[in-house]
Amino acid sequence: MPMTRAQKVARLKNVSLFSELSPRALASIADLASEIEFQAGRYIVRQGQVGTGFYLIVNGTARVVHNGKVLAQLGPGEFFGELSLLDQQPRMAHVIAEEPTACLALASWDFTRLLEKTPKLTLSVLREVARRLRALSEQHQH
Repeated sequence: MPMTRAQKVARLKNVSLFSELSPRALASIADLASEIEFQAGRYIVRQGQVGTGFYLIVNGTARVVHNGKVLAQLGPGEFFGELSLLDQQPRMAHVIAEEPTACLALASWDFTRLLEKTPKLTLSVLREVARRLRALSEQHQH
């Protein structure tokens, strides 16, 4: 059964990326987000392909794989796909469902429009990208 607008809003407001947004902004995002389900073992995104979507995991787990190496495990409340949408370059890694996994997905054009209209969301995305870049840099220094 598909998620209602209220269920989507409830999920979104519990994610750090969206936590500072107004109820109205969350409702706008919920209206644009599509629920997509992936079976275990299915690729959600593929390394090297140009990204057309942003994904938030609602249920299930997925693994992030770069050149055959597992980089991370993702679960409910975690998201991916923002980098490829920001710079319009190919995806840096595969994301593969480890079990039946449901995501809320935003098309690239909707994601871009939300960033243009919602400065708090834009700042939140930039902070998360910076956090991930710092974490990656620290891994390479050790």
